[in-house]
Parts: sequence; structure tokens; C-alpha cells
Amino acid sequence: MLLSVINSVLEMQSLTRKADTILGFVPTMGYLHKGHLSLVEMAKKQCDIVIVSIFVNPTQFAPNEDLDNYPRDFDGDLKLLTELGVDYVFFPKTTEMYPAGYSTWVNVEGVSEVLCGKSRPAHFKGVSTIVCKLVNIVNPNYMYMGEKDFQQIAVLKRMLLDLNLETVIVPCPIIREADGLAMSSRNKFLDTQQRQDALCLYNSIQHTRTRYQQGCRTIGELIPEIEQIITKNNGKIDYIEFRTADDLKPIDQLDKNTRLFLAVYIGNTRLIDNAPLLSQ
Repeated sequence: MLLSVINSVLEMQSLTRKADTILGFVPTMGYLHKGHLSLVEMAKKQCDIVIVSIFVNPTQFAPNEDLDNYPRDFDGDLKLLTELGVDYVFFPKTTEMYPAGYSTWVNVEGVSEVLCGKSRPAHFKGVSTIVCKLVNIVNPNYMYMGEKDFQQIAVLKRMLLDLNLETVIVPCPIIREADGLAMSSRNKFLDTQQRQDALCLYNSIQHTRTRYQQGCRTIGELIPEIEQIITKNNGKIDYIEFRTADDLKPIDQLDKNTRLFLAVYIGNTRLIDNAPLLSQ
């Protein structure tokens, strides 16, 4: 079966409502890299039909963020998805997803208000709204998402549960470059020196894991050490936080359920990363 590109909400709904098979869905904003493709590969293994959406969602960007400059390569994306045997690409226009007079929003309280929600207060409202719409349009059995956006997965799991939506999120491991940098579409904005500086995120994770294995359980000891690693590499810290992996609750002492969350500006590029304290 050849890959088909669908632009219309009604056409996508008509197609998926008729499908009597297991549907796998990978929502993306395009400019695909190996991280995205790993989600597609997992979906291909587990589902009969795989649908990928490509939509740069304007409502999750604040006015001062990089919506206009967000990288796009639709033709390149289609080539990659064709090679992987994707069945359908849903590629709607903004006016198709947000028609004139649009005024309905999905806001997940609590879990969306910490970490990235502090510095990007409207971000998760935009994410939750567009993913809720996509789930209603595509009607997938499974939705595949990368753990680089660990908080996003937590927010969307809560949304699916609260709204009685039957789609199940399948979290997939972070895909990293050979030197440890988490793959991200925004890595494109890093120059040669900034690309090297960006390793401070992964180096902070590795340092934290080493200190945990050595017996350190005190957050107050680790934060200054991580700050030093980041600032020595020209990073500007948005946040360094330790939280529980299951519900993102703040903690006082480190344990095996703890996850480290980082957001750092390298130049003007905001990068995020996270990891459990025990290597998986």
C-alpha cells in the first residue's frame, strides 16, 4: 500500500471510523529525525495501520517563541515515512484545525503547571487541545510518544483518562546521538560550539547517576554540581528538578523512582532532557 496524504479532517475521520484494524498513531510537528522514526518503527511492529500527523501547532507557542522559525521539511518527511511503510500522513492546514471562531480549549490542571509549564504557561493548553482533537479525528488504538517529552506524556495520559478517551499512549525511549545529546528538531539551530556546549545536559545526567550510585541521596548537594556543569558550558538554566517518575510530584530525597528533569538555553535554543537515576 502506498502512503497517502490526507489534508481534510472529514476525510481522515471517515477513513479511520471504517477501519476494523489496530490503528497506531504518531503525532509530530514534522522535520523528522531518528527519534520520530523510532516511534513509527514501534507502531509498525504493533499495529495494522500506522498514521503520522505533521502539524506545527501554533497554539503551543508563546508570542516570543520560535513558531515562524520552527524547521520544516515536508518533502523530506514524506520520503522517510514512505521508506518506513507508513500508511497515511495527516497534514492539515491551520485553518482546518482551528477554523474561524475557534474557542474551545483543553487544560489539564496540576501536572501541566510544573516544569515546562512554569516558563511556558500556555504551552500545555495548546498541546492538550491539539492532541485531543487529533485523537478524536484519527481515533487510534495506540499513540506513540517519546520520553524526551516526559512531562507531555504525563499531561496527555491524564487528559485521556479524564476525558474517557480509549487511546493508549505507548511511551518510547529517548533516542540520542552517539555522544548522548537527545535528538530534537531544535538541535538544527545549534552552531558548532553550541552543539558541544549542549552536551552539558547529558553530562549532568551522567554525573547525577554516578553520584546516586555512590550513595548521594540529597538534592541540595546535587543541584549546585549540576549548575556548575551547565554554566561552565555556557548554558542558561531554566530549571533543574527532581520529581517522581509516575506523577511528577516534588521530592525531598532521591530514590529509585526519582527522575531528573532539565531545561537549558544554549544560545537562544531551549533544550530539554530527562532521565531516571538508574540506567535502563
